[in-house]
Amino acid sequence: MVPGYLLVQYFRRKNYLETGRGLCFPLVKACVFGNEPKASDEVPLAPRTEPAETTPTWQALKLLFCAVGLQVSYLTWGVLQERVMTRNYGATATWAGERFTDSQFLVLMNRVLALIVAGVYCLLCKQPRHGAPMYRYSFASLSNVLSSWCQYEALKFVSFPTQVLAKASKVIPVMLMGKLVSRRSYEYWEYLTAGLISIGVSMFLLSSGPEPRSSPATTVSGLILLAGYIAFDSFTSNWQDALFAYKMSSVQMMFGVNFFSCLFTVGSLLEQGALLEGTRFMGRHSEFAAHALLLSVCSACGQLFIFYTIGQFGAAVFTIIMTLRQAFAILLSCLLYGHTITVVGGLGVAVVFAALLLRVYARGRLKQRGKKAVPVESPVQKV
Repeated sequence: MVPGYLLVQYFRRKNYLETGRGLCFPLVKACVFGNEPKASDEVPLAPRTEPAETTPTWQALKLLFCAVGLQVSYLTWGVLQERVMTRNYGATATWAGERFTDSQFLVLMNRVLALIVAGVYCLLCKQPRHGAPMYRYSFASLSNVLSSWCQYEALKFVSFPTQVLAKASKVIPVMLMGKLVSRRSYEYWEYLTAGLISIGVSMFLLSSGPEPRSSPATTVSGLILLAGYIAFDSFTSNWQDALFAYKMSSVQMMFGVNFFSCLFTVGSLLEQGALLEGTRFMGRHSEFAAHALLLSVCSACGQLFIFYTIGQFGAAVFTIIMTLRQAFAILLSCLLYGHTITVVGGLGVAVVFAALLLRVYARGRLKQRGKKAVPVESPVQKV
């Protein structure tokens, strides 16, 4: 905040910021201060509560809509990404063709399309007054980039069971990070159900998921990278959750985060010299351009569901949905291709369902207690 403050003072001396005059005023104010104060800078965020006009059935339908949307978007995205990265483009009778190997260029395309979609939507549809300083979005973008780097690097130095346990146990670190980032409070039953979900998913994935043939041994550097991945990933969703205190829409959040993500990704590709090579590959193979565009559409749809879910239900619920996505993918594979589910895997599924039912039951009881605690005014008797 000090550099931004000095910048504002400099422009104020030059008469560029007086009473909002000058071309620099809107840009500097939006980037440094935002347009309006945050609603809860000093007050800790209480447990997320639903508006009075919404019913439990409507909230359940919205949660189901978010879960199905996330599952479909990212399952489709995963299948398309694997197809793009393993397909030979330009193959002929005399030439085997060439493969595209730079996944970071695909990430840039995903970010650019999501940025365009969010920008056009914000221009065409009425949005809430934007109040968050623009630089705050960069924190979520940078932590997302760092978490992806730590995740891919950690795969080289940790064993498959360690990877599974780390990915399945992200719910509790996300809740703990929420206490640090936004001072959000959680009930004891929320920690209990989060732990049960992590245990159940781990049991299912370790018993039913096929272990790669070349699984590296776990090293200290791998564990450090894995811890960095969990920490940065937990920070990303919680920081986005905290930004919703500015009363922004999920599309505005999508635009701000992707704006900085594009800047970071372009800088990385330019430093590696891969931006021009990816562009040339796209020019040589129109089929690759079409596949990359379809992949970007799935990614943009997934981002819309991500930001809507975080804005409506918080970072912890979003992480639970994404954790269950891994188990759902393997369960779907078992059902489609006739793979058997082991006893331990079936027990893990039972633990997950029991935890979800316990979570619903505890939340329902909490709402009933809240309703009973509201005092009812007695009618005034005339004397």
